[in-house]
Amino acid sequence: MLLHILTLRWLLLALVAGSLSGCATPSAPYRPPWTGDPLVDGQHAVTNAPPKDKVMWQMITARSALFQKKYDLAEDLLDDVLRSIENRYGKDKEARKSRKLFQDEAGKLFIGEPYERVMAYYYRGILYWMAGQPDNARACFRSAQLQDSDSEKNEFRNDYVLMDYLEGLTSLKLRASADSNYMRATNSARLAIPPPYRSSDNVLIFTDYGAGPTKYASGAYGEQLKFKEGRSSAREIKIASGHDEIHLGPYDDLTYQASTRGGRLMDHILANQAVFKSATDAAGDAALMSGIALAHGRNTQEVGLGLVAAGLVSKIFSAAATPDADTRDWDNLPQYLTFGTMSLPPGLHTLTLRYLDAAGNEISNLTRTEYIQVNASPKDTVLYFSDTKKQIP
Repeated sequence: MLLHILTLRWLLLALVAGSLSGCATPSAPYRPPWTGDPLVDGQHAVTNAPPKDKVMWQMITARSALFQKKYDLAEDLLDDVLRSIENRYGKDKEARKSRKLFQDEAGKLFIGEPYERVMAYYYRGILYWMAGQPDNARACFRSAQLQDSDSEKNEFRNDYVLMDYLEGLTSLKLRASADSNYMRATNSARLAIPPPYRSSDNVLIFTDYGAGPTKYASGAYGEQLKFKEGRSSAREIKIASGHDEIHLGPYDDLTYQASTRGGRLMDHILANQAVFKSATDAAGDAALMSGIALAHGRNTQEVGLGLVAAGLVSKIFSAAATPDADTRDWDNLPQYLTFGTMSLPPGLHTLTLRYLDAAGNEISNLTRTEYIQVNASPKDTVLYFSDTKKQIP
């Protein structure tokens, strides 16, 4: 009996040691040495951040490149992002890791939530259209909508207004039908209804504004991924060139899209992790309490130590389950997306952008002038504007 007791005590020591070694504190998120230049800082992070964070930094830096009209750089970064997204369910080591119960969410390869993946395809579609490739742009807008198609409730499936609307416009440019696209776009509209297509317009203006949603963890074990609402003082844009003026309302709201996003596979795994963690922790407590009480009795000491050992095993498994939601995010996304078209003759033109608040008042510090060159060729002139040039925080 003494041998059994000693064996059980050594087992307890081993289990305690194992539990301590298995509960490593996660490392702090990587931050590059800030220079104040978002492209320099972002490219440094893409090169030097842990591989699990690379896609996140590519997303952030791609939008910074769009701000500075570094379109070639934005294309390269987004191409890498899309390759990572498309490989996310593959058989490689990172894909297998993403399905493990005991793998910390923040330790996995970041590919973003559905709304972030939608935006990667959206921006790549804009860049394809800029390059005179509306067919590839259409494929991106269609793929963007597919990223939003894994929702648990049909009411939140494929409900981006612009993705359907733009797929339709590219189809018209390619001499195909777009009636179903326009119908879906208007049916999804919550904030503003896009106008009927004017496929002969040769100037296409993509613009977004505000600061997008941010993530935070909630729930007993931090297993619930929630979103803090984005913010924007602007609610409408007027863009004028001479006597031609268009009014652009917000067609898509990224806070809405983030918070009504579909239930990706990992949402269910995180919920299971939380249930598993709670159940095993409670079972461990019960076994430990009973075991300690029995271990004090001469005739029940061996049984008591066995229960203590079983309780520790349960507690260790509970500690190993890591349901913490992944709060890494593409942190320079906008709050609202909008789009408009104009018909302008070839040559140099001046555009005046005026942003209006919810009451219709002009936000004077956002008003600005842009000088554009309209193509003389059949290729559309595609423009991208934002109300902010947010630095990487």
